[in-house]
Order: sequence, then C-alpha cells, then structure tokens
Amino acid sequence: MSVVVVSAGLSVPSSTRLLGERLAAAATGQAPSDVRVIELRDLAVDIAHNFTSGFPAPALAEAMDAVTGADGLIVVTPVFSASYSGLFKSFFDVLGVRDREALAGKPVLIAATGGTPRHSLVLEHALRPLFAHLRAVVVPTGVYAASQDWGDKGLDARIERAAGELAALTGALSAASGGTDSGTGGGAISVTRGGAADDKFDARNVVPFEEQLAALRSAG
Repeated sequence: MSVVVVSAGLSVPSSTRLLGERLAAAATGQAPSDVRVIELRDLAVDIAHNFTSGFPAPALAEAMDAVTGADGLIVVTPVFSASYSGLFKSFFDVLGVRDREALAGKPVLIAATGGTPRHSLVLEHALRPLFAHLRAVVVPTGVYAASQDWGDKGLDARIERAAGELAALTGALSAASGGTDSGTGGGAISVTRGGAADDKFDARNVVPFEEQLAALRSAG
C-alpha cells in the first residue's frame, strides 16, 4: 500500500508534518523516514506560478503525480482563521484544474493541527466537504491535534483508529479494482444483493449535487 502525506505545515520542525508521519506509519507499518511526505511550503512559489501560467513546474508536477498515483492519501493542515490554510487549498485547486478526477474514489484521511481544541470542528466543516467535493472517499475518523494533545493517550488512540480505517478502506478498494470485472477500474466497490455481486458502484462516476440540481432546473 502506497500512502502519500500532504503537509501544509510552515515551520521547521512542523507539528503538522509530525502528525502526518505518525498517521502514515500507523497505516502502513513503515518507519516515518520511509513515508513519502510532500511539503507544500517547498512548493509555494510553484503553486502561485501555476495559477498565473497554467503550467506546473517540474517539482509541482512530480508532487501532483505522486498524489494521483498513491493508493491512499493523508492530508494535514494547520488551522488558519478557523479553516485550512490558503497554501493547502491552493495545492488542491491546481490539482483539480489539472485533473478533475485526480482524487475520485481515492481513500483520504483528513487531519489538522492547531493551538486550541476549539478549532477541532475544522475537520467537519472545512476539510471533509472539500474532499467530498473532489469525489474522494474520506475515512470516518479525522484527527485533530491541539498543542496540549501531544503526548496524550487520546491522540494516540485517534491516530490508530483513523490509520486503521484508511488501511482497511485502501485494501478494500484495491481488492475491488483487482477483481474479475476489469471495466470498473480503480475505486470501484462491489455491492452484494441477495448473495451475488450484481451491481457496481464507482465512486469516480458520482455526479455532484449541484450538477444534478442544475440539470433539473434546465429540464423544468
């Protein structure tokens, strides 16, 4: 299982990157040093230039290829103004412009760091809707780490639970895409009815609600 961490931390060392590494290590069983981490702060200039030129620099293109090709994704952002950072959002904006289906059907674990527990809802009101819009499959448990959470057993338990969900979901999707029906492709989930897998759900073909609503309006 290949897992890529996207970290929007700005400092060195970064608690944001540390959280991503711990999640990846728990999900894959690898040492943190063996986990692929994409540091967005190193790509900030390339991301800005991509907005104006429409073309990614080689380092940014390689990072986007790594995200697209990963079996699973762990995304971690510091909290700025009660939401994800602008750098974090900008990376996924340019990724979406390059390929609208880049994250379709891909298992994603969302996580965030902040100075106070009061911002923990950023996972549900900002990150989860963003990746649902990008048609990713977001695992149920998100992980938020406030400053006082480090070293607490509660954080360790959340990391283990979320990492286990990512590993299980990634394994299930990989098994489904490697089945006998090659037409479903990656990200397809078999739905069993009456003891037989007679229907296929492909997360990449989910039509966003706003598009369905626009179609209904035009039809009316």
